[in-house]
Amino acid sequence: MTPDTFRRLALALPGAHESAHFNHPDFRVGKRVFATLGYPGPGDGMVKLTPLQQSQFVAAFPAVFAPVPGGWGVKGATRVNLRNATVGTLRPALHEAWRNLAPASAAPAPAAARRAPAPGSARRPTRTRHR
Repeated sequence: MTPDTFRRLALALPGAHESAHFNHPDFRVGKRVFATLGYPGPGDGMVKLTPLQQSQFVAAFPAVFAPVPGGWGVKGATRVNLRNATVGTLRPALHEAWRNLAPASAAPAPAAARRAPAPGSARRPTRTRHR
């Protein structure tokens, strides 16, 4: 995957815009960063997941995802190895990172992002109302 593909996927999420963070391009919803490019190196990206989401993505795709070293990684900051990433592996991670920080008023994510649930996540069964 190229940095331009990462950028295109991140900016496709509702309300996402590009800015800069520590001299690296970042992607925000509102004022909150959900992803960055170029950290820790030019062939890397980062998605801001929860620790549980991070463990699921790392377990499912260890060649693509790894915790960022240090405290940020413990809190869910997750390195993306762009060389090994595909649209199919990155899109769900970007969607989860966006969803974690998007305001409640944000529009729902595009259908393409909703198609692939995060690895290991199970959809809740629909509740049936008993009368």
